[in-house]
Amino acid sequence: MKEVNKKSKSFFSRPEGKVGGVFGMALLGLLGFVVVSNLAFIAAALSSLVGIVISVLVLAAIVYMLVDSKTRNLIWYMYKSAMRFITGIFIQIDPIGIIESYVDDLKNNLKKMGKQIGILRGQMRKLESEIEKNKRQVETNMQLASKAKEKGKDKIMVLKVRKAGRLKESNLKLSDLHKKMEVMYRVLCKMYENSEILLEDIQDEVSVRKKEREAIRAGYGAMQSARNIISGNKDRKEMFDQAMEAIADDIGNKVGEMERFMEISENFMDSIDLQNGVYEEQGLDMLSKWEKEGTSFLLGEEKKELIKEANSDKQTIDLDAPIGGKRKEGQKGQYTDLFDF
Repeated sequence: MKEVNKKSKSFFSRPEGKVGGVFGMALLGLLGFVVVSNLAFIAAALSSLVGIVISVLVLAAIVYMLVDSKTRNLIWYMYKSAMRFITGIFIQIDPIGIIESYVDDLKNNLKKMGKQIGILRGQMRKLESEIEKNKRQVETNMQLASKAKEKGKDKIMVLKVRKAGRLKESNLKLSDLHKKMEVMYRVLCKMYENSEILLEDIQDEVSVRKKEREAIRAGYGAMQSARNIISGNKDRKEMFDQAMEAIADDIGNKVGEMERFMEISENFMDSIDLQNGVYEEQGLDMLSKWEKEGTSFLLGEEKKELIKEANSDKQTIDLDAPIGGKRKEGQKGQYTDLFDF
């Protein structure tokens, strides 16, 4: 599968950062308004020795905070914490909470995907049966054409040859449709397998990380975090949250891709009329577009191999093979490396 992006998002790319940006602009606007509204008072204050001394001390304090990296980092940390608290009142920004909501989505998607695979499997069997029936009719019509030719019945011979030709042409279209359905079937099965493993992995990961977060919060309070920031050390709590955010983003991408492909397959299946051998091109175009896109979040490099196998005449598919997957006993979780700090 595709490796998880370990690079943390910038503060302003997160929900609390957007709130912080608006809050900061509002604060600067308010400060500007206060200064403009009290220009006369400020001018009077600067005309006295006491006012000048106070102004110099305030200016010196501001310059010190801007120059000293430890003080600047501490103020920035406090500002980010405040914005995170305010944002958390209105929307869910806790990465573990977000991941748990993705777990529910993943469970529902697996049920829907299982049904879609069953429907697709049934349609593929019908299609294979139709192709075989057409092949038998082609042979029958060619035999009848041969007998008609022997008896000098040219009109009957021409009709049977033309009918055999139409059936061959129909089978070419049906075979092409079958290949597209095979791509879809292989992808859905692999997504289902990977999603089952992902679900098991996430549930185990969340269970472990919840306990780890409680331990970190117990041992790393606000004062400890502040001391880490001042001393220039990385804050373990912040690093933990960044790792969980990376997991939440990765799972979100995978769940989104899963839902998108299910939508493609559902639209494609709804457009197929096997009895008349027709289907809408839109569904086929959506599938072709997906095939040409880059590496899959959920399938990784397996995507190219699945498409290659589906389009190969040498690779046959077993529609009776069971679907689903389980994580191997003792197998390392795909997100474990994110917590090596």
